Amino acid sequence: MRCSTSQTSRCQRSERVHPRPRPVQASALSPDRLSPIQTWPVGDGSPARLLSLGTLLLVIGLLLPGAPVFAQEAGAPEAPAADAPAATERLSLAHHLEWETLQSPRISPDGRQIVYTRRFRDPVGDGWDNELWVMNADGSRNRLLGEGSDPRWSPDGERIAYLREGRPGGTQIWVRWMDEEGAASQVTRMEHGPSSLRWSPDGRTLAFQAPVPAAPDPSWRIDLPDRPGGAEWTEDAHVEDRIHYRRDGTGILPRTYQQLFVVSAEGGSPRQVTHGDWDHGAPRWTFDGQRLVFQSLRVEDADRQWRHSEIYDVEVATREIRQLTDRRGPDGSPVPSPDGRHIALVGHEFTRDTFYEQKLWVMDSDGQNLRELAAELDRTPRNPRWAPDGSGVYFDAEDRGHRHVFFASLDGGLEQVTDGTQVVTLTGMADDGTAVGTLTTAHDPGSLIRLDRGEGGVGSARSPTVLLSSNAELLARVELGEVEEIWYESFDGTEVQGWIVKPPEFDPNERYPLILAIHGGPHIMWDVGFDFAWQEHASNNYVVLYTNPRGSSGYGSAFGNEIDHAYPGGDYDDLMIGVDSLLARGYIDEENLFVYGGSGGGVLTAWIVGHTDRFTAAVSKAPVINWMSFVGTTDGSGWYRNFRELPWDDPSEHLERSPLMYVGNVTTPTMLMTHERDLRTPISQSEEYYMALQMEGVPTAMVRLKDGWHHRREPPSNFYRVQLYLRNWFERHMVGETPATADGL
Repeated sequence: MRCSTSQTSRCQRSERVHPRPRPVQASALSPDRLSPIQTWPVGDGSPARLLSLGTLLLVIGLLLPGAPVFAQEAGAPEAPAADAPAATERLSLAHHLEWETLQSPRISPDGRQIVYTRRFRDPVGDGWDNELWVMNADGSRNRLLGEGSDPRWSPDGERIAYLREGRPGGTQIWVRWMDEEGAASQVTRMEHGPSSLRWSPDGRTLAFQAPVPAAPDPSWRIDLPDRPGGAEWTEDAHVEDRIHYRRDGTGILPRTYQQLFVVSAEGGSPRQVTHGDWDHGAPRWTFDGQRLVFQSLRVEDADRQWRHSEIYDVEVATREIRQLTDRRGPDGSPVPSPDGRHIALVGHEFTRDTFYEQKLWVMDSDGQNLRELAAELDRTPRNPRWAPDGSGVYFDAEDRGHRHVFFASLDGGLEQVTDGTQVVTLTGMADDGTAVGTLTTAHDPGSLIRLDRGEGGVGSARSPTVLLSSNAELLARVELGEVEEIWYESFDGTEVQGWIVKPPEFDPNERYPLILAIHGGPHIMWDVGFDFAWQEHASNNYVVLYTNPRGSSGYGSAFGNEIDHAYPGGDYDDLMIGVDSLLARGYIDEENLFVYGGSGGGVLTAWIVGHTDRFTAAVSKAPVINWMSFVGTTDGSGWYRNFRELPWDDPSEHLERSPLMYVGNVTTPTMLMTHERDLRTPISQSEEYYMALQMEGVPTAMVRLKDGWHHRREPPSNFYRVQLYLRNWFERHMVGETPATADGL
């Protein structure tokens, strides 16, 4: 369709079958294997993931208030107010200037109050502001406490500890009394900001992490000649000898190690309780307040170890450190039980597999009798926390585009606590077992929820009660696109899950341009939660398809490991057959198929245009283009391990899996979009592909984003640029009439 006569021999035609050219082993795709896709409705108005409330800002001449909506059962229809405005608008980027989110709700030990963090979009400062708010457990008396984040209740429920700016600068620990006076005191005054704070069981002490500078290496000292008076010499050179010396989002890493400290909740001098040239993970108190449990790897050349960490504890009084686990593999997220008998943790035995779902384990408090819980789940446990009676562990886990709360009992049982088309994250639990968290669905950007203890007792099913729905009035004025879940069969019989976002006022008799959105990772998953970007694309009359091809998390270890030493590979086939399945519905304009992805999705986007010409235009965001140059320039050494051989021993696999090797096939107009400071997939990768496309005469452009790192949604104005440049590129190459848009270009 878009191959010139001279290019036809090396350009894959846009047929129903899309074989991958050599040197990669191709999988035969037979149209006879395609089964009718099964569909389920998604987005029934249930509340959702990112939480926010109105600030009554004037946005582009439009007043968009965001009053909260209080307690209702999750999924229950909300009765419209008599004066509620009709949904007459389409979602636009101007609405995002008013956006708010909710994070980290925590319930008081007596179950009476909930404190949480609200993030407000700051359109002037191009960022977000954090505030602490509190409400009663029934959702009433929602009120501001002040600036801050990451609140933690004291064991008696009379105070909260939290993080906020303080003297002499940067983040510090504060404590606020939760009485009518509400007095707040700054507890720490550290040069390097604390994090991961935890109350001791008696409420007298706080434990936390903080970076401590390493001693300088005197062997690197040099003596320059004396500078002449008034001389302005260039700054000193930076000398590096660490294998991991930089990180995306930070830049060059300071020579520091994360250490654990304790400090009186009334203030004073913090006392360091760990030591040595190792990083120590977030602390958790044992029930008696005598020890702190944490993750680390206190061995020689720890930074050169791969997929290996251990669980330790330290006696606070003596600073004596004890190793509790001793096996090859990563162990982390330790949580001592409330009765002091056990420690729960997340980890797995060592494997060289590209992907693995982690497991939930429990051991005695001295590290003995390590055993697996919930072995049948084959999903990674997140946010583990003990039931108040110590009978088992609650956690949430991703599962086929959803996230739910589960309970694993010490006697070996496993119960799913929540259900439905939603993403639930557990964040706090009261002494009586009442839990709080956040919830998201396709049509609600976030809700604060309460999960009352089920009638069946510990571990029984719970129905979320929504205490606070955010952006409620804003979204009441906006007509969102319908989101539909699909399943389809891939070339080898593998079932693949995906979702379709349709434009508002969708008409199946019309023909719409399609955007295929590909996730990164590659071992993550798209989920059923609200996504502003896709809804904003749909508001501009695009149909958006997003799927979880093989390699995605949330479907078990075997599914995720399908791309072991084969990335890209069968995931490409899964994506193409997903597009075929959607075309069979008849409402997609086959002349206007577009594709984009970021990071790992950028890899697949570049791979796609080198293996088929069916797409009208493509945008590859922050891609890997050349695995040989990437593994040595990304911000870690782990990617070297994802190939059978090191590139200087045998470069063949690196070359076979590099999109750069197929640039001679490309005819699709392809734009690159990457942050200039990206250290995860450095912009040099985009530059390589850009120059190769230029040399091949393929229409291309490179958007070099400023003031951000790998993730392209921050600062927020860059999110707007990404959305608009992406559609600008698509509409430059669109065949026929350009769709009406809600946002300008």
